[in-house]
Amino acid sequence: MKKILFALLFTTVSFSMSAQTIFGKWENRDEETNKVDSVIEVYKKDGKAYAKIIEITDKNRQEAVCDKCNGKRKNNPILGMNILTGLKKDGNEWSGGKILDPKNGKEYKCYIKLENDNKLKIRGYIGFAAFGRTAYWHRKN
Repeated sequence: MKKILFALLFTTVSFSMSAQTIFGKWENRDEETNKVDSVIEVYKKDGKAYAKIIEITDKNRQEAVCDKCNGKRKNNPILGMNILTGLKKDGNEWSGGKILDPKNGKEYKCYIKLENDNKLKIRGYIGFAAFGRTAYWHRKN
């Protein structure tokens, strides 16, 4: 009985801890329809946070390339592309990196913050955080 209780408690604690992190798979939803348009995986590399697009739900866009991007990303597939780069943990948010909007090819300074276990706030901006746009990603089940 003690073994079963311990296993149940360990599983619950492990699940709670993993849900309280920015890392994992997140759904990006269309602002007008609220339908999932892509899945993004946030991962850690060398102590920094990065994210790449791992799924595009629109079958007609799965082969899309970033034709408006500059540099190495120009005309590369959006699927598999890193869109979030080099954020460092700063208290309860991750900042100091950049986010790419593959729709317009522009990069913005950004920060991300866990709003709750299943909602991630992404703020992209130019210059100051007050001049920007906020999006929310929802944890993929």
